[in-house]
Amino acid sequence: MGTEIFGRKDMSGKARSFKLITGTSLITMMMGSSLGASFGHAQGGDGDENFAFDEIVVVARKRSESLQDVPVTVTAFSGQAIRDAGIERPADFIALTANMTLVETNNAGSTFIVLRGITQNRNSEPSVAVVVDGIQQMSPAQFNQELFDIQQIEVLKGPQGALYGRNAIGGAIVITTEPPADEFEGRVKAGIESGFGYKAQLSVGGPVSDTLKYRLSAAIIDTDGYIENEFLNEKADPYKDISIRGKLLWEPTDNFSADLRVSYSELRTQALYYNIVSDVNDVSLPVRVNNPGQDDRDVISLALKMQYDLGGAILTSVTAYESLEEIYTGDAFDFLPIEESLFFSFLGFDLNQSQFLDMDAWSQDIKISSDTDGDFSWIVGAYAVGTNRYVSTGNMVDTGNGVFPVFRTPSTNPLNPQATFLADEQDNIAWAVYADATYQFSDTFEVNASLRYDEDKREQTTLTPEGYLPNVPGFPQGKFGEVRERTFTKLQPKITFKYSPSENLNLFAGFSTGFRSGGFNQTGVGAIAFTNSILGVDDVFEAEVAETFEVGFKSKLLNGRMILNGSVFSTTSENSYFFLFLAQNSTQNLGTVPEGKLKGFEIESVFRVSDGLDINVGFGYTDSEITDFLNPAWIGNKLPQVSEYTLNVGAQYTHQISDDATMVARVDYQRIGNTWWDLENSTVRKPVDLVDARLSVEWDDWTVTAWAKNLTDKQYNAEFSPGGFVFKAKPRRYGLDISRSF
Repeated sequence: MGTEIFGRKDMSGKARSFKLITGTSLITMMMGSSLGASFGHAQGGDGDENFAFDEIVVVARKRSESLQDVPVTVTAFSGQAIRDAGIERPADFIALTANMTLVETNNAGSTFIVLRGITQNRNSEPSVAVVVDGIQQMSPAQFNQELFDIQQIEVLKGPQGALYGRNAIGGAIVITTEPPADEFEGRVKAGIESGFGYKAQLSVGGPVSDTLKYRLSAAIIDTDGYIENEFLNEKADPYKDISIRGKLLWEPTDNFSADLRVSYSELRTQALYYNIVSDVNDVSLPVRVNNPGQDDRDVISLALKMQYDLGGAILTSVTAYESLEEIYTGDAFDFLPIEESLFFSFLGFDLNQSQFLDMDAWSQDIKISSDTDGDFSWIVGAYAVGTNRYVSTGNMVDTGNGVFPVFRTPSTNPLNPQATFLADEQDNIAWAVYADATYQFSDTFEVNASLRYDEDKREQTTLTPEGYLPNVPGFPQGKFGEVRERTFTKLQPKITFKYSPSENLNLFAGFSTGFRSGGFNQTGVGAIAFTNSILGVDDVFEAEVAETFEVGFKSKLLNGRMILNGSVFSTTSENSYFFLFLAQNSTQNLGTVPEGKLKGFEIESVFRVSDGLDINVGFGYTDSEITDFLNPAWIGNKLPQVSEYTLNVGAQYTHQISDDATMVARVDYQRIGNTWWDLENSTVRKPVDLVDARLSVEWDDWTVTAWAKNLTDKQYNAEFSPGGFVFKAKPRRYGLDISRSF
């Protein structure tokens, strides 16, 4: 909606912008939830006009526009809203966004965004494009990182392929970090939490000279964990993350700028502490793995953004390089101590497992865009990305001496004998050209059209030693060094019409297309699946295409004191992903559903009840259906990982304690409806109800906050994977933070 929710001042007298940012999805932000609302204390007299929300600027269409005017379903969070809501990880803002959920799994690099029923899974391409400071992330394993020193987050719903390209099939997430400032400034934050653990954040920035500015940010979080491993008598989920980011902005002339961004993230945690159940609602089993395992991930990102004002048009170049390594190890099926395990009872030994991912990627985006003055605006551009990815997966015999990581070659460690091993390398090159144009026919009518062509060439080389490759009678025997190639292409159009019958009402309707590249499962998977009568899984999985029709509105009521937004959508998906674990060769695989249908709506509202009190309500509904599959018995079933609805309700109350101090109290409630997990619909997770709460006191440049997440200590499983693998969600956590701005 793009509105400043209140505009209270901090104790230094500086105006604080509490911004409610939402698009056509009506502000599901519960208390600032999806709207990006940061509730606060309105200044001024008693009239309704003093409570009106100020407009906010977003870059959803790759140019600066008022959020309330953009004919796109956008949920956004300003920097103040991010701090007010305690958003520190992607799960935090996703929990505040209608029709959006996050499936958290047993390793940090595998978290799955589900947006309007478009899903994601292990080893898959992303379901949404994630863009940080204009640079599109090249691997979904990067997404689940700490969020600190963030200026704004925007969530675009529905296919955004016309502007953001392949893998924007469900939408796009645009994250903008805080830029260098004209004057020296900074912020420091420290806290303790119930893990037991601690965290600290620091950001500083300012001018180096008249033409050069900088900003440095760092964050660390270290906790013992929350979930007990009863067999080892220790926490199963310790977590330590260190992240550093630096930015340099050089503006030597009025018409040229160069922005250099460097970041590094180091994560250390544990993995693979599953339970095996038949009912996703079964939370009775404790974690009892005999190997704590490890999950180590390192991410490096470098990017240079240059802009040149040509006079009437702006030339922008973004060059980026990213490197990611993740190794995780731990127990294998059935995740029980050796002598209690299924394998031990039949074979006399148990197994553990290891997976290694190593990825390097570069990208180049270059575009020319008009300045936004006038009735006609446009963008033309080209994009290219090259990715080299190596992945190995294997099982080792569990000798009771721990599990040792396996990287590029099978283990020769006598304490860690290799049982299964698969490895491959992918060299991918993709390119695209795109164009976007908007014409304002009158004060009330606008048309926007976008078109993008993507081509993605993928090459996979089998690096599994032949002794470990599957040998299935009737199928060709795989060979070390074997190369497979596939090219996936798609033309992605989008057209949107906007009609504004009044200053406080915008109506829009449109059609959009999204495309997600296909790819390769590991060599020999198709033969194993066929001999075990598993349908829809092969060595190659096809590209997915989604086509969406959408109608929506954005409105301001009661002299701007209430914002009400809504949208209705219908999507046809071809070759949507589903996940399958093949125990026969211990591989994680993707299959495709030939066709699925997704229909739903969002409605969101934020209302300023009184001076200092704001209420948000949001509801999103998605009806999913498998409409074509090789097994006709599954036609009509729900698509995996899709939740039927999300409900958000929130309130934030601001009270002036004294001339020098302000209290802010906030409560967020989220309900996630029935969620299905496999093609058979063998189990459905019942609705999950979660409550978060925060209480802050602010004075001068200081803020002290007591917080709690999952306040009612709801016990539920965050993931159910075919085969009965469940991953426990985090229980209640609470803590105390103190911060100071300077």
